[in-house]
Amino acid sequence: MVSLADVLRRHGPDYLHRHGDAVLPSHVRAIRDITQCRTPDLGGQLVRCIECSAEHLAYHSCRNRACPRCGHGATEEWLAQQRQLLLPVRYFHVVFTLPDELRRVVRSHQQALLSALMQAAFESLARLCKDPHYLGAATIGALAVLHTWTRTGEWHPHVHLLVPAGGLAPDGVSWVTPPKRRRKYLVPVKALSVGFRGSFLRLARARLPEETLPDVPDEKRWVVFAKPAVQGADKVLDYLGRYVHRTALSDKAILADDHHGVTFSYRRSQDGQRRTMTLPPDEFLRRFLQHVPPKGFHRVRTFGLLHPAHRETLHRLQLLLAPAPAAEQPPRPPRPPRQCPKCGSSAGVHLVRRLSALECLEWLAKLADAPTPVARAPP
Repeated sequence: MVSLADVLRRHGPDYLHRHGDAVLPSHVRAIRDITQCRTPDLGGQLVRCIECSAEHLAYHSCRNRACPRCGHGATEEWLAQQRQLLLPVRYFHVVFTLPDELRRVVRSHQQALLSALMQAAFESLARLCKDPHYLGAATIGALAVLHTWTRTGEWHPHVHLLVPAGGLAPDGVSWVTPPKRRRKYLVPVKALSVGFRGSFLRLARARLPEETLPDVPDEKRWVVFAKPAVQGADKVLDYLGRYVHRTALSDKAILADDHHGVTFSYRRSQDGQRRTMTLPPDEFLRRFLQHVPPKGFHRVRTFGLLHPAHRETLHRLQLLLAPAPAAEQPPRPPRPPRQCPKCGSSAGVHLVRRLSALECLEWLAKLADAPTPVARAPP
């Protein structure tokens, strides 16, 4: 089985040599971290099986946001935190997409323009929700998650918003909801599209005053998609969680790396059928690395009532909207412990001691018949 780390080890050095200083520091770090993830280079821990007392090595993970092997535990923790902040109301799932004319300039100025994209999406929605004709809410809330790739790894920046169906009234006390006749939409998407266009262009010009933005035809509609979360906000959270701590291409998708190029599978959006694509290594790495976010950039943001600054108001609304105690959902079962590579027991392990990279190599050299190392995230 070919992994992303294998592809980076094989083609990464040539890619860095060919493109030199044009490779962003965040991309260089992603290549380094992923190739070292769960190897002796990052050190590890010597652990002892509770059942058979066999000692084996648990390598550390890199915890890079672009690594396909890391992030599962962080995703589960993030989902648990977000569920604690849900309001007992209906929710809407709203998606804002930039037109293709702007995608190249956004990719060149990700820190400024991706932030503008997320802010413009919420601003345009909040502005319409403040209109008494639609909702009349002085303050709404939204959880925003940025997504930049298509199923084939191409650059396609758009932002998902999980929005409660309602907001805080101008009096700052009561909760207002859309009328029953508009249960299928929160605000009209055509008006939302127009507002989104104006907000993004205004923010982009303010943040990059010396940059000339490409022209977008006036008649071209900026795509905004909105639908009620009929299966519940939990389902939308699970969907968004896939993008929070994951990368554009997973290890499972990569099928081969040979003289033809790097072959991976994807699901075609038109019919849902599985297809394969083969790209030259340089193009494959370019598509993957363009989705590595700049250092310090947050792909998940909260606005309005869901912002930490309004946490007290949010908790008050949770009590106001659900006066009767709601039945608690059973917690998700914890991940089963890894089996011992020697006896197969799942009883767990004891930490013996932490090892540096050199100590890992020395330990492996002394025990030539050591079991297959078990990957483990650092504490």
